[in-house]
Amino acid sequence: MPNPALHTEHHHVDICVIGGGMAGLCAALASARHNARTLIIHDRPMFGGNASSEVRMWICGAHGKHNKETGILEELQLENLHRNPAGNYPVWDGVLHGKALHQPHLTPLLNTTCLDAETRDNHIVSVTAWQLTTQTFHHVTASHFIDCSGDSILAPLTGAPCRWGRESCDEFGEDIEPAGADRRTMGNSLLIQLRNTDAPQPFTPPPWAYQFDSPTDFEHRMQGVNARNFWWVEVGGIDDTIHDAEAIRDELMKIAYGIWDYIKNRAPERDRAANWELYWIGRLPGKRESRRYEGDHILTQHDIEAGGRFDDVVAFGGWTMDDHHPAGLLYPGKPTLFHPAPSPYGIPYRCLYSRAIDNLLFAGRNISVTHAALSSTRVMATCAVIGQAAGTAAALAVAHGTSPRGVYQRHLGELQQTLMDDDCYLPGLARAADALMAGVTLQADGQHAERLVDGHDRDREGEAHAWEGVAGDAITLSWTTPTRVGGLRITFDSDLNHHKRMPCAYPLDASRCAMPGTLVKAYRIETCDADGHWHVAHHETCNIQRLVRARIERDVTAVRLVPEATWGGGAGGGGATVRIFAFEAVQKHLDKIPDYPERERFADVRARVPAADLAEPAKADAGGTQRTHSA
Repeated sequence: MPNPALHTEHHHVDICVIGGGMAGLCAALASARHNARTLIIHDRPMFGGNASSEVRMWICGAHGKHNKETGILEELQLENLHRNPAGNYPVWDGVLHGKALHQPHLTPLLNTTCLDAETRDNHIVSVTAWQLTTQTFHHVTASHFIDCSGDSILAPLTGAPCRWGRESCDEFGEDIEPAGADRRTMGNSLLIQLRNTDAPQPFTPPPWAYQFDSPTDFEHRMQGVNARNFWWVEVGGIDDTIHDAEAIRDELMKIAYGIWDYIKNRAPERDRAANWELYWIGRLPGKRESRRYEGDHILTQHDIEAGGRFDDVVAFGGWTMDDHHPAGLLYPGKPTLFHPAPSPYGIPYRCLYSRAIDNLLFAGRNISVTHAALSSTRVMATCAVIGQAAGTAAALAVAHGTSPRGVYQRHLGELQQTLMDDDCYLPGLARAADALMAGVTLQADGQHAERLVDGHDRDREGEAHAWEGVAGDAITLSWTTPTRVGGLRITFDSDLNHHKRMPCAYPLDASRCAMPGTLVKAYRIETCDADGHWHVAHHETCNIQRLVRARIERDVTAVRLVPEATWGGGAGGGGATVRIFAFEAVQKHLDKIPDYPERERFADVRARVPAADLAEPAKADAGGTQRTHSA
């Protein structure tokens, strides 16, 4: 029980998300956008987890052409490209913070650690968390809980079944697993980032750093200042990545400073590092593996190799089964083994909720998978789309008054169609059109108008699914009689072969990130009334998103979309090719991506402060007389 001498706040919500990494943030945003009162507890001062400025790991996902993850993750990364062309991590932190802070129905609690849980009859009733900065306990009751903590904090607190380490090859017939089960995991990494300068930059290591003397200390690893990423600064898998986390961090810091000392002062190619400096070094290691929950299905090596053809697919992966040696840098051989995996493969909903705790879902690297499958599903883009699926499922459970398993049994089709409507790709499925499209006539300049309503919002290998035209071409939907249209759903081409990653180093001649040239930047939407008169309903000059929902909410006989320019420069009727995957009318407009509030002038904020709170305190002069401050 919380100490009564300290303040306690009580919260009553529909959904409580624990963990604010990419999986948790996407879960919380998804549930809130589907009208569930949501609270997210995160133990760090910023969102993003391993992708945040504290850790700085790339957001990786499915390999292959046209396979980039979309949905909320693509929305976040596109906004980051627009606001943060230099790829600075504090700006990326701000993008994530702003999304959480200004999302209706979402309450964020940062610097807050989950400490306890109350359960009753295989059901979580509440959790208690401690917020360090305010010295406040937060007691949260909710209908459903989503554990996105990575370390599965609710497992020990509730008794939810979970796994740790590597299964034996016999348990699931996985030939890439060891003969005997063990508790070894992949390790933790502490990243460093480098910056090039225009002058030599000496480096003196701290006396406690390890000394590396030879390239043989870095077999299969070292690339010096040409390193794309220092992910291989990894240890801890032969220890306990939770309970030994502090000792693992200290060891990684000795290693990291020693590696930079070697690159600068002893490496054969050290002259190439002369002008480079150690720009940033982490203090929080990125973790790959610890506890994994058990759900109604445990995803295995064979499931992945077979392409994940599940009826209940709600997300997808496509990263190679990339299994790091538990000893990390201590191991002199190749640090990781790459076992083939198809891209994409489906991930089933049954891996996202507990087999034993009725109202517990989970998302991220702690889902119901074997160690072998985890070596693919653990990467953050995959975790993000899993998070969106879990958050959407939880919101549907609230709406229908059922359990996560009840969503699987009775509302699976609705879950899948909702995810696809929110621009999540589900391999093997096509998005259904709104009923309003049943009586529509589609006309378009350009080519392949039929693709706008084929239910596929991305190209596939050998299959194009986008209408193609040029700026100024029009796409028109029309009805024989005046029809009430709630809104329009539009999917632009944001170039799903553009990875949109943050940088891992800062060279002098670094190219700046840019918005995808294929994305439509300016467009207008026009409506036609019963008298045949056209009106401009919306005119956008700085679109930065792939999925756009435009409000109409009027009776019309026709609506049309006219793209005017792309970020690549196509403008004025005849520029670069414009590609659009979907243009559809819907009965009910849904504001899924909320607008930010108008920027507020600080002078107006100051003006609202009572004058007494802004007055200078009276001061005594040398004779003891009180006087006020004067400029």
